[in-house]
Amino acid sequence: MTAGRDPLARLRDAAGRRAAAGLRRTLRPRPDGLTDLASNDYLGLSGDPRLVEGAVAAAREWGTGSTGSRLVTGTTRLHAELDRRLAAFTGSAAGLVFSSGFLANLGAVTALAGPDTLVVSDQVNHASIVDACRLSRSRVVIVPHRDAAAAERALAEREEDHALVVTDAVFSVDGDLAPLGALHAAARAHGALLVVDEAHALGVVGEGAGAPRTPPVSRESPTWSSPSRCRSRWRRRAGRSSGPPR
Repeated sequence: MTAGRDPLARLRDAAGRRAAAGLRRTLRPRPDGLTDLASNDYLGLSGDPRLVEGAVAAAREWGTGSTGSRLVTGTTRLHAELDRRLAAFTGSAAGLVFSSGFLANLGAVTALAGPDTLVVSDQVNHASIVDACRLSRSRVVIVPHRDAAAAERALAEREEDHALVVTDAVFSVDGDLAPLGALHAAARAHGALLVVDEAHALGVVGEGAGAPRTPPVSRESPTWSSPSRCRSRWRRRAGRSSGPPR
């Protein structure tokens, strides 16, 4: 250790390298009057009068904050009803709303994984899934994009007792759809869980209920019973942020 060394020097150097490479990003207010092709407001719901009035009414009745985490004091009747309605809409046995989609992925993957579990992840999964895999304490195998055969090989060759396959349903960069039928079959064949991130699919495919509600998966497991789980980031449907961009 060198006394007197500037502890911020390395950060300034890193910032300088990012700027020189053209990678520096700055915050700026979005302009008015332009066509928006970059936001999360996929369905144009952020300004829908029904949602605006609902938000106003909720704020007047419940206040501007939840007062705490959902586990302590933050769950109200409104949250419980939202959990129930979202579960019914997606055909799931139950629902649990997180404060962001990023947190939902962290919570789901770290809860279902662990030291004795293999996690198989698509190579272009969202950053929230990548971070969740890192925090899972599991061995993680990254498979080529949309390669269900590679995912099945990883499951078949594993030494761990348990396994988890995690994928986006619709990948936001290219808009392509994960091979959920093949992944679901592989998960069932090898006793693994399947976690599907529905951030870009809910409200768009499966008659709005998401990619897992489309054949062949919907015919196999109409309520997404074990060993499959579906996790939806509905906040994007309402034009709200669920995490950083890819």
